[in-house]
Amino acid sequence: MAKQRVLTGITTTGTPHLGNYVGAIRPAIAAAQDAATDSFLFLADYHALIKCQDPQQVRQSSREIAATWLALGLDTQQSVFYRQSDVPEITELTWILNCNAAKGLMNRAHAYKAAVQANEEGGEDPDFGVTMGLFSYPVLMAADILMFNAQKIPVGKDQIQHVEMARDIAQRFNHNFADVFTLPEAVVDEDVAVLQGLDGRKMSKSYNNTIPLFLTEKQLKKAINKIRTNLLEPGEPKDPDDSTVFQVWSAFADKAQTEAMRTAFAEGIAWGEAKKQLFELVNAELESARGEYQRLMDDPAYIESVLKAGAERARETSVPLMKKVREAVGIAAMA
Repeated sequence: MAKQRVLTGITTTGTPHLGNYVGAIRPAIAAAQDAATDSFLFLADYHALIKCQDPQQVRQSSREIAATWLALGLDTQQSVFYRQSDVPEITELTWILNCNAAKGLMNRAHAYKAAVQANEEGGEDPDFGVTMGLFSYPVLMAADILMFNAQKIPVGKDQIQHVEMARDIAQRFNHNFADVFTLPEAVVDEDVAVLQGLDGRKMSKSYNNTIPLFLTEKQLKKAINKIRTNLLEPGEPKDPDDSTVFQVWSAFADKAQTEAMRTAFAEGIAWGEAKKQLFELVNAELESARGEYQRLMDDPAYIESVLKAGAERARETSVPLMKKVREAVGIAAMA
């Protein structure tokens, strides 16, 4: 039975946080251990340039994200783990796909439409501040996916449209030239939690409400203590379904622990005690990886060697596929 190829990209614009871990990193590493899965994971550093013009931040984020995945146990012998910019065929394919992607399709991209709407509401020109990177972002994402003929693309609900666009672009290319690309499918895992941040909104760098993944024990305890709660006193029943503390607890706890905390909420557990137990639970899961993460951060040469080796493996797929694409569009040797 043929393996299912699964591809996941991580944009290098920030420090990994608990939301990234629960929503993407932990499930992706678990899926990569499945013998029936052919797993491709990459650092999307070209995507980072769309929204970050700080070179040091992109470099630092790339290092932190690579160290995070490795520290958490990603098997780079079983998975192909690479940096997007180390695979030059991706940018070449992006241009060819740009020559086939309909502008009307790009006009409907959520990120572009949101930027236009914000400009219009602010009285600006609709395209004020919109770069071609932002406008054609879905084409680069399509190249990431189609370059490796990935079949399954795990995404959040806000990214489904981009996978559908990649599918549309692939169909158009296959129809116009040759049947080169596999049509990808978005996979949304409804069981994966979208973690709430310190203020109760979705944990996101954009909201500045994250809990970084590898804080020291002291810093982690301090961050968890900052989670917003209501004014209910100890002994007063609390609603677990309206609590960030409980929501984060559920993402790290097993079924029995989750039910025990639900009971404790009903019995009026003090917020301080609930946060203390949450810290202990989260810290226990991350403690061993924290030391490995720091060791890796102190050895950037090793991280670089892992990424370079991953790029060599990725190019075993991208080079021959790019040859097919070139021949399909008429860019080929004359003899």
